[in-house]
Amino acid sequence: MTAEEEVLSEADAARLHEARKKIIEQLGKVIVGQENVIDEILICLFSRGHVMLEGVPGLAKTLMISTLAKTLDLSFSRIQFTPDLMPADVTGTEIMEEDRSTGHRDFRFMQGPLFANIVLADEINRTPPKTQSSLLEAMQERQVTVGRNRHELDDPFFVLATQNPIEQEGTYPLPEAQQDRFMFKIFVEYPSFDEEFEVARRTTGSQTAVVEPVLTGEEIKRLQQLVRQVPISDHVVRYALSLVRQTRVGIEGVPDFVDDLVGWGAGPRAVQFLILGGKARALLEGRFHVSVDDIAALAAPVLRHRMVVNFAAESDGITSDDVIQRIVDATPTTEDELSRDARFQKIFAS
Repeated sequence: MTAEEEVLSEADAARLHEARKKIIEQLGKVIVGQENVIDEILICLFSRGHVMLEGVPGLAKTLMISTLAKTLDLSFSRIQFTPDLMPADVTGTEIMEEDRSTGHRDFRFMQGPLFANIVLADEINRTPPKTQSSLLEAMQERQVTVGRNRHELDDPFFVLATQNPIEQEGTYPLPEAQQDRFMFKIFVEYPSFDEEFEVARRTTGSQTAVVEPVLTGEEIKRLQQLVRQVPISDHVVRYALSLVRQTRVGIEGVPDFVDDLVGWGAGPRAVQFLILGGKARALLEGRFHVSVDDIAALAAPVLRHRMVVNFAAESDGITSDDVIQRIVDATPTTEDELSRDARFQKIFAS
């Protein structure tokens, strides 16, 4: 029986649930708070997705990612994106190598920092689109093409990018096509008073935390396969579809506030990530089925970078998160309400 043919069991769900607890325990030795951020990163990891973290400097985004790599016993690579970074600095390049015994010269591919299990793309918006695009093929197809040769990346492969929302001088906003490759866009918020007190106490002392690995690469791959086996009802799939389709301007049945506030909405990849994320969230919490609550909880991180509010919304201080919350609030959660609502009949028929 292959891994794809395995039947999801209670032991499998318990394994993923226990792994989550152990990872959070190990991260807690270094990272204070940020439980929601860690949970959403783990959902992406076990869904085979990628993550963009956005937050002001000093919120331990880089430390969180490097510590996560240690808890997962995976190879880790950090790329500091700068305006002068070139695509070959990320993917690697072919170099001319001479055999000293024969004098024969030939090209040999030298791998770049992209060839790691966990890749931190630090301040990704500080490099031009040409260099940003070097990640596209790797994120989507798990391979890199250099010259005429394709080079496969190791599995699991996980890209975590960070960007600073404050300083925009000398930055290059990511194109929508590249943002769409990220499963989640996660906001890293300021810590609470008690959390910041603990950060200050820990980081100004002499003790150094030792982080122990929890999962191997092979274990992670198996758990990623199990996530896809979590059952999901047609009603929950329709609920996910209803959230995504309501972000699209001009579709019959879409709320008036969407037409008034949104420039354009999310594509089909948003539905896929909502469903996969819901499956991973259910397993991480020890459940065997996906609920509408799982989908609603992930609506913001999945949709916030896939829909763009228009000038009218921006001038009123309305963000994509505000629109997403209004869509969630306006969407029935029960199957009967969703199927009987005339507005959603129009949305599903369009």
